Amino acid sequence: MNEALARPAVVSHVSDLIGYTPLLELATTETGSRLLLKLEMYNPTGTAKIRMARAMIDAAEAAGDLRPGGRIIESTSGNTGLGLAVIAAERGYTFTAVVDHHAAADKLRAMKTLGTELVYVVDDGTEELATAAREELAEEMARAQDNTIFTEQHNNPANGVGYFPVAHELHQALAGNVDVLIGAVGTGGGLCGTARELRTLIPGFSTIGVEPKGSIAFGGPAHDYYQSGTGTPEGAEIGALVDFGLIDDGVKVGDVEAFATCRAVARTGLLIGGSAGGVVHEALTRLPALPPGTTMVALINDGGEKYMDTVFNDDWMQERDLLDRGVEREIDELLTKLRRNR
Repeated sequence: MNEALARPAVVSHVSDLIGYTPLLELATTETGSRLLLKLEMYNPTGTAKIRMARAMIDAAEAAGDLRPGGRIIESTSGNTGLGLAVIAAERGYTFTAVVDHHAAADKLRAMKTLGTELVYVVDDGTEELATAAREELAEEMARAQDNTIFTEQHNNPANGVGYFPVAHELHQALAGNVDVLIGAVGTGGGLCGTARELRTLIPGFSTIGVEPKGSIAFGGPAHDYYQSGTGTPEGAEIGALVDFGLIDDGVKVGDVEAFATCRAVARTGLLIGGSAGGVVHEALTRLPALPPGTTMVALINDGGEKYMDTVFNDDWMQERDLLDRGVEREIDELLTKLRRNR
């Protein structure tokens, strides 16, 4: 067994619990195709992004850019910040997160509880996604400061490297049987980092990238969206880690469909986050048409527990015209049909 996959029975740090996340068979077809969910919410902080948070700090330390007592600064919508907060706490660094009110309130509260300093790029209570402004402020705060780094997740190569272990976990768990890899595209690190390493282990699989409607990585038109921690909003640059050469098909899923999928999947006993809802919606839509015996793996970047005030709150959904019972019923029916075959 790869040493990286052999976790000791007792660990000394929370970050030692990163990885080894389970696979759940959500649905199968009559022809034997199946959709497996890589449940990254079983990482510490309930998200995949602690993988790349650790990798970015490891790289900064190795380069000598971050030394004992240093300060980490990052622009984040929440999950990257949660990962960096854990690593900073373990290693004795100060962590400052530049945020906006588009982030889920539970993520912001959790970062603060872990000792993070929150700096709001706008503090008027607006829910506008301010990625470009956040990154500009974070870079400015770190500039010319001794022993201070802006981890710059959208353009940091260590982000993608942090997901290489996901490829090895999939290869080991499925004995190399992966035909389709599907995941959300935000920074690009998660999907492209996994796909890059997986291609060294498994030949011939295809990769599908999913972003919200309104995001611009796969073209326009640009408009606001509510899926958190994913996509590239208007005014922000597409991250250097979004490698279109690794993505065979790039698609968009709207907030209504993504959130309806989260709510339908919840009725199977599993809570998934908003962007994961978009990934699962696209996967379920494609699954019945796949060749017999296909194994599709969906990267589920976080769980739904952080979205009780948003995706799973009827009032919040109705106020933003996102609640569509008809779409939920359609997904319920598709899930019910596909789950009968398991």
